[in-house]
Amino acid sequence: MSNAAFPLLSLIILWPIVGALIIGLAPKQIPAKNIALVIASIELVLTGLAFLLFNPTDGAHFQLIEQHPWIPRLHSEYLMGVDGISVLFLPMTALLTLSAIIASWNSVHHLQRLHLALLLLLEGVTMGVFSALDTLLFFLFWELTLPPLFFLIGLWGIGPKRRNAAMKYTLFMLFGGVPLLFAILLLAMNHVTAVSGSLPDDLSFNLLVLLETPLTSHQQLIVFVLLLLGFSAKAPLVPFHTWLPTATMEGPTQVTALLIGLKLGLYGILRFALPLAPSAAVEYSWTLGILGAITLIYGALIALQQTNLRRLLAYASISHVGLVLIGIASLTLQGLQGALFQLFNFTLISSSLMLIAGFIQQRTGSNEAIHLGGLAKVAPRLTSFYFLFMLASIGVPGTSGFPAELLLILGALTAHHSLGFSALAGAVLSAAYMLSFTRKAFLGPITQVSLNAIHDLRPREIALLCIPALLVLALGFLPNRLLKTNQMAAEAWLSRILEQPVLEHNEFIQLSTPERV
Repeated sequence: MSNAAFPLLSLIILWPIVGALIIGLAPKQIPAKNIALVIASIELVLTGLAFLLFNPTDGAHFQLIEQHPWIPRLHSEYLMGVDGISVLFLPMTALLTLSAIIASWNSVHHLQRLHLALLLLLEGVTMGVFSALDTLLFFLFWELTLPPLFFLIGLWGIGPKRRNAAMKYTLFMLFGGVPLLFAILLLAMNHVTAVSGSLPDDLSFNLLVLLETPLTSHQQLIVFVLLLLGFSAKAPLVPFHTWLPTATMEGPTQVTALLIGLKLGLYGILRFALPLAPSAAVEYSWTLGILGAITLIYGALIALQQTNLRRLLAYASISHVGLVLIGIASLTLQGLQGALFQLFNFTLISSSLMLIAGFIQQRTGSNEAIHLGGLAKVAPRLTSFYFLFMLASIGVPGTSGFPAELLLILGALTAHHSLGFSALAGAVLSAAYMLSFTRKAFLGPITQVSLNAIHDLRPREIALLCIPALLVLALGFLPNRLLKTNQMAAEAWLSRILEQPVLEHNEFIQLSTPERV
């Protein structure tokens, strides 16, 4: 494994951060949203280039590696790379950020430069989360996602309790960060013991090294619980889910689209929690399955009771998080690939539905079904896009939701019948709450006279929704391109977990001090 000839990942991380500075320093005569649009468009091209340079036949190994000293005293490095699991998240994050900028084109009127700069800053640090292979560096990027979201929700929210929502989100994320940091430190110190070294000379935060460093069964359990606890808050899983409906109702819709579309917590569980504690993951996979089933069914049942589209989408997102966790807990290739496919769908489907909810809010001042009856008659283009993404969210054949849900259900059934039945029940409930709301809000007679005066989607908004719509249809009929990208990485991920020997409480495999990757 060698360093990349060109630091493309560093450029992907730094470019939007530099763009945020450019927006702040640019003359006032130049519209900030035009600058942000150019910056975000170039970022999408850069991430697309990273995807094209990625070799899927070698997807089990990290590529585009960048490795430089960062904190030599602690042996922490600036180590970046992507594999078949993480490479797709880069262009999807760029696409979603570009969509959020376009969606806020005419809806943000005060402190517009700061708003756009924070969106770009959030994009840059999120790219770092998906690329970092040093656990301390990953934690830095993970925590840096918090300040932009705090201000984006608190300053530009559309609800009267937006500041409370921002504070609630912050407290949940700070709570999750504590066990995450403890786990990272425990892993680094365990490496010192494993190589019979000394502090701080033999500390290691290199993920590739830590994956090969043995843990006793007791230590694996502690690390697994700490990492799962830290990532569950951001996923979110029940009972750490309450911040998402609050943020969805109070925050700006383009920001909630980012929160729903980018499931960093689930990525953390996939990248760190299970591979770093494989024996504990296998032994307690039933716990993950139960937690996923509870989140799936609970979120769906609460969604059934909702009359507000934004709140419904928040609980639907929570329910789908449970379905993804069931796929991960199945420890099967179908379940894992279905989980990765569904994470991809979050960016395409869930975020697009939330952006449509924002368009409806801007036009009618409400997302309540009682105020939207007959919306299809006055906004046929908006309704057409909504129907496509709604059908994709419930897994109708011909959309990208179908292969994802099919793989997840097959993986769950293979692992255990009860998991499979939970996944099937979640799919049925998903269809029930989405179709029920659609009937009330879009079909039937017009219930509010004011609806006759609203405008349908503008050309800019149609262009925004066309890309995810085309991807939803393309991946619905041709899912193999996406599945081939992560197949090798998924197989290697499963092999590492299922073939890892279980060590007794005080048993260590002696390691020599590893060379730099």
